[in-house]
Amino acid sequence: MSIFIKEMVKAKLKNLTAGELLQYSRQYGFDITEKQAREITAYLHQNSPDPFDADTRKRMFQQLALITDRETAIQTQELFDEIIHSYGLDHLFK
Repeated sequence: MSIFIKEMVKAKLKNLTAGELLQYSRQYGFDITEKQAREITAYLHQNSPDPFDADTRKRMFQQLALITDRETAIQTQELFDEIIHSYGLDHLFK
């Protein structure tokens, strides 16, 4: 089952649109511009980061900080960790 979940998450990141990202940003209280949303999704599409690998995840959040700002990257990382924990998926993100 964990392989299935991992593949679903990777596919969602790879296929995320700027519009969806803007919708999520509003839903979770993040301020990003349309341009930033396009840059973030372009990064995700071009690099296909593996969020289950700690080093890759760290680089992904560093890139997010470059596109947006440090505070947004920290907020996003905290939300990411909170969601992982709330779904009981901590064991997949070591």
